[in-house]
Amino acid sequence: MRQPPFQLPDTFNVYDYFLGDRLREGAGSRTAVRVGDRRISYEEIEALSRGFEAHLRDAGVAPGDRVIIALPDGERYVAALFGILRAGAVVVMLNPGLPEEEVHYFYEYTGARVALVEALDPEAPSSLRTTAESMGDRGPVLMDASEVLPAALDRASTPPHPTGPDDPAVWLFSGGTTGRPKAVVQTHRSFAHTTERYGKGVLGLSPDDITLSVPKLYFGYATGTNLFFPFSVGASVALFPERCTVEALAQNLVRHRPTLLVNVPTMVNHMVRHPGLGRSEVSSLRLATSAGEALPPELHRRWDERFGVDLLDGLGTAEMWHIFISNRPGDIRPGTLGRPVPGFDVRVRDDEGRDLPPDEVGTLWVRGDSLGLGYHERPEETARSFRDGWYVSGDMISMDRDGWVTYCGRSDDMLKVSGKWLSPKELESCLLAHPVVREVAVVGTRTPDGLVKPHAWIIPREGAERGPALAAELQEWARTRLQPYKYPRNVTFVDDLPRTHLGKVDRGALAGRRSEPSA
Repeated sequence: MRQPPFQLPDTFNVYDYFLGDRLREGAGSRTAVRVGDRRISYEEIEALSRGFEAHLRDAGVAPGDRVIIALPDGERYVAALFGILRAGAVVVMLNPGLPEEEVHYFYEYTGARVALVEALDPEAPSSLRTTAESMGDRGPVLMDASEVLPAALDRASTPPHPTGPDDPAVWLFSGGTTGRPKAVVQTHRSFAHTTERYGKGVLGLSPDDITLSVPKLYFGYATGTNLFFPFSVGASVALFPERCTVEALAQNLVRHRPTLLVNVPTMVNHMVRHPGLGRSEVSSLRLATSAGEALPPELHRRWDERFGVDLLDGLGTAEMWHIFISNRPGDIRPGTLGRPVPGFDVRVRDDEGRDLPPDEVGTLWVRGDSLGLGYHERPEETARSFRDGWYVSGDMISMDRDGWVTYCGRSDDMLKVSGKWLSPKELESCLLAHPVVREVAVVGTRTPDGLVKPHAWIIPREGAERGPALAAELQEWARTRLQPYKYPRNVTFVDDLPRTHLGKVDRGALAGRRSEPSA
């Protein structure tokens, strides 16, 4: 049942909701951000955010202008984001490590006025700098974030720009695996709605929580769970600028003793296989989340066995900003995404938009007050995906009579094999249960006669003997555990899997790879 919307005033800026209100509540001295051994208070973040706001205004940034953040995780990232919102401008978050070709696309597509970057050292290689220089007036003005100083804390300072709840606030890039990423224009309302429904309602965050995230802040999943949600209750977020390896994660788990870990299936896999990680390293955790990709039930089982911490799998999209289907603390069904979060209406429908009976596989439709305004400069795709207050996803799901949702894959990932539908996730979960398989991705390979057959790309465990014998063993493993038509006709061993700008497996790239059949 759909809940009444979270009521907002006619003038509403999420800067106030997440940060300004904390100071008015008297939480200014609380630790907001932890980076290494540094502790930065809410009051310090607020002063630095107003410093960013002043710099942006001096650079000619007006309300509604887009401003890129391309910074490593840290207090300046947090303050820059809130400074942009305070100015009434629109946040565009980019991975600072993108190659030049992708940077050029994002610069051109976003039309951002300013890009906030780290230390503009002319001697240091930087695709962010060289691309802007090559674009001239068509590119953004680069601003060195390290030169921005906190503004003096003045209670009589100008209030944040009076945006409305439905004004653009943040651009989130879709995580599709084909074509160029497209920007979902999200509103101030979206962030408050999902914070109330999921951050507070499902995760139950409190001022005593400390959050730590595997994905970086430029990923909307982390922006919410490791910044916005904890800030809404005066909790503390732990950040680290370096790439998240399992070793870096272990170090930060011990250093910060977080209560909530924001995770993804790939890192879950690394953690359960790492000899230096056990229950003592995660003993501070009361909860962990998983999103971004489907969490195989076998991997969930290994997590439970190794760490004994509730792991909440869920599903969210950039179009709805964050998670709207989730398992609950103490109410988890491995292999499912959980149930719809209160405040969201989730349906399973056929190609004609008709509701399907329980347990049938169909297209995900969802509505709620975090629905984005559409895709920037993509009118046809907007019309196809945003329909009468619903987001029509490319995700395929089923839902049982009790509301438990099972993820079946993207519609363009589903395979028609021997005239029957096959979800790659089902075969991947089966293969992952084999002790030699570390990671796996399944895509369709078209045979010379035009038929589609499942092809498994596998990263085996260290020391495994790669070759036809192991490929045949894995094929037989799947054949005896699934319906016969579902086994992989090809098995290819690789050292890594291609990934998108958001870190998801790039199935389109895999489908385009050539490999010799293994059997």
